Amino acid sequence: MFSFLNKDQATGEVTERQLDENNIPAHIAIIMDGNGRWAQQRHLPRIAGHKQGMNTVKTVAKAASHLGVKVLTLYAFSTENWSRPSTEVNYLMKLPVDFFSTFVPDLIKNNIRVKVMGYVDQLPKATQKAVQDAVADTADCTGMVLNFALNYGGRAEIITAVQELAKRVQTGDLAPEDIDEAQMDHELMTGDLGNLADPDLMIRTSGEQRLSNFMLWEAAYSEFVFVQEHWPDFDQNALETAIYTYQQRHRRFGGLETTE
Repeated sequence: MFSFLNKDQATGEVTERQLDENNIPAHIAIIMDGNGRWAQQRHLPRIAGHKQGMNTVKTVAKAASHLGVKVLTLYAFSTENWSRPSTEVNYLMKLPVDFFSTFVPDLIKNNIRVKVMGYVDQLPKATQKAVQDAVADTADCTGMVLNFALNYGGRAEIITAVQELAKRVQTGDLAPEDIDEAQMDHELMTGDLGNLADPDLMIRTSGEQRLSNFMLWEAAYSEFVFVQEHWPDFDQNALETAIYTYQQRHRRFGGLETTE
């Protein structure tokens, strides 16, 4: 059992809780929200929030790996984020370069493998290289997969998958009536994760309660936990609290428990 301190958001009371180490979600996905608001509350430029958020990624990745999480997917940059001010976008494009240059040795030390899903070919060359190098440098790691959704959008992912299926039908390699969930799963950007593709737990920080075009297919049966902390304030304790909330739920996947 893992012990951690849980603070009640309403009363402020702190109690010790136990995590069931046999019920750790295999795949956790996080919508890392609130970097800008964190900075604004401190009268700092928005990029200061993104920089602090990068440090949070390091903390949470190592904590998740230690807890036994198999896949941690982080929504780093969406296909819609290009509409932000160019100065902010340019800074966000440089973050992976700085992040991986300092964190890859730690990732290797913790046996964490980097994976990226999204339209990476549309990113600046320096960003592409940083991402590709991190994937290559951690390729031999056999522990947790740290999966970055970078230039990613859920609807675009589904459309791309459908287009690939349509091409296979067009060439005669696939009959329309043979298209099923398994075929769709294979063509999605999470296809190489196999039975770990679908998040068991989806966390969104900063109080927002929406998916924002993130893993629309894969999240069909995810448990959702929405927390008030802005992403830069999210830490190991916040992660453990979210997992504890997950463990209090009963996942039925549309069926009934034997006692019902």
